[in-house]
Amino acid sequence: MRFLSDSKTLWLAGGVGAVLVLASLAGWILKHQVRSDSDRATVANLNARIRAWWIMCAVFFAAMLTGGIGSLILFGLLSFWSLREFVTLTPTRRGDHRALFWVFFVITPLQYLLVGLHKYGLTTIMIPVYAFLFIPTRTALSGDPERFLERTAKIQWGLMICVYCVSHAPALLGLRIPGYEGRNALLLFFLVAVDQVSDVLQYVWGKSLGRHRIAPTISPSKTWEGFLGGTLCAALLGTALWWATPFKPWQALAMSLVIVIAGFAGGLTMSAIKRDRGVKDYGALIEGHGGVLDRIDSICFAAPIFYHLTRYFFAIR
Repeated sequence: MRFLSDSKTLWLAGGVGAVLVLASLAGWILKHQVRSDSDRATVANLNARIRAWWIMCAVFFAAMLTGGIGSLILFGLLSFWSLREFVTLTPTRRGDHRALFWVFFVITPLQYLLVGLHKYGLTTIMIPVYAFLFIPTRTALSGDPERFLERTAKIQWGLMICVYCVSHAPALLGLRIPGYEGRNALLLFFLVAVDQVSDVLQYVWGKSLGRHRIAPTISPSKTWEGFLGGTLCAALLGTALWWATPFKPWQALAMSLVIVIAGFAGGLTMSAIKRDRGVKDYGALIEGHGGVLDRIDSICFAAPIFYHLTRYFFAIR
């Protein structure tokens, strides 16, 4: 990956840094202007989110500096930790422990190894086919039939969402796109930027103008105003970034809309699981954001759809 030598990458990194500086400045000004306790709490949460974004962006760009291996390690760790959060939230029994050992320490590393080796066929079917059949078999060998279907489904769902779906993000680095050689890191940046900006701006628009809730019992903070405002802004950002992708402007717009809508579906679905379990967040690792899975829930849905559309329409198969 020609990361540092590519002027487009440097412009994008500089743009992200400038946005974070402006956000930090705005947060500092608001901190010294608010008066009520509720406003102070809101601004404190905002500043906590901004500090977390500094760290997350630094880690993301550090991983990109190392090329494919750094991105594989980063997303592999994200998968491992988010799967841990998911399994912790959906308790299992002693009879599941050996199956979970295989999930965490064999299947997850193997999936990322296959991604790194660009083994598209095996990457695509290893978890949905082989792991899907292996996990219930290994669980059955434990001899514990109590709530067997429910327990197995939880493990398989967590593996699909946290590992299989997320692994499609670094898999973008292995696509062979004519005329785009050596710049796939920008494609990964495009996915993450559009997805995360959409999340942030849906939150901002919802807080500012939100009146009509989409699914009040699932995610009270998601409103139609926030969704439409965030979608429009993220789609415009994606279109403006067409020059960093293999897409034409109208294609960048279409792909941005796909990322935003899929990401929204992911956030809503993962919120439904949290409500089912009676918790607000999957964890507390990231200040102001909750757990790792709270931060990447939209990527879980957006990454595989974006990857396969890009591969089908733009890459050499």
